[in-house]
Amino acid sequence: MSDLLLTRIDDRGDAGRIAYLTVNNPARRNALGMAGKRAIAAAFNTLAQDDRLRAAVITGAGDKSFIAGADIHEMKDLTPEEAEVEHTLTHVANESIRNFPVPVIARINGYCLGFGMELAAACDLRVGVDSAKFGMPEVRVGIPSGMEAVLLPKLIGWGKAAELVYTGDVIDAAEAYRIGFLQKLVSAAELDAAVEKWIASLLLGGKRVMRLQKTLVRDWERLSVTDGIWAGIRACVESRRTDEPKRMMEAFINRKSKKQQ
Repeated sequence: MSDLLLTRIDDRGDAGRIAYLTVNNPARRNALGMAGKRAIAAAFNTLAQDDRLRAAVITGAGDKSFIAGADIHEMKDLTPEEAEVEHTLTHVANESIRNFPVPVIARINGYCLGFGMELAAACDLRVGVDSAKFGMPEVRVGIPSGMEAVLLPKLIGWGKAAELVYTGDVIDAAEAYRIGFLQKLVSAAELDAAVEKWIASLLLGGKRVMRLQKTLVRDWERLSVTDGIWAGIRACVESRRTDEPKRMMEAFINRKSKKQQ
């Protein structure tokens, strides 16, 4: 495993396992070059093989930065051919998160810029501290915001996405929450508790159905409304291939009956 990405697995017994990944380059506000992007893709692709995994959390080392973009020192001298490799790795890293079979939480503890904002957008859930900063500053260093910046219009609207990528302006966490990029906004002292509250909720869902739900959410992004409906029907039918729905519905009915007694 690369020193640029630290991974810890929390085994919660019958409930399953949670992966915690930390981008580890605090000297450069956790900016990542090609080696770091390869490490992210490798880690998520390896973890995806763990059938007991229920969720993953990605964050940045220290208390100042989530990921403050790509490594501009590495990028400035790239030839067009080398740039194609670098930008493709941005996509490969983010796609490993989007294709991950269970939900991924972005624990945003500070600067979330460029590649960092793209990676956070690729995650399923985003919680940020009230001191965090967000932006897509690529045009200010001579390149467009590309790759998973394509996710931003659906998350925050075309107008705000256009404003960010055209101006390169940085917004604060309150604005990121207002526009819907963050689903939760908390103080630094509340950050870990907010993450764990989400994990507790995710663990209440069925192990198999959560994977079906992740796939379905990704399907919704590319399908028409009609096709998305039929994909949902197929997913619901597929969930019946095991006894998970029956077991969980029976448990729900029994809990409700006990409350009424």
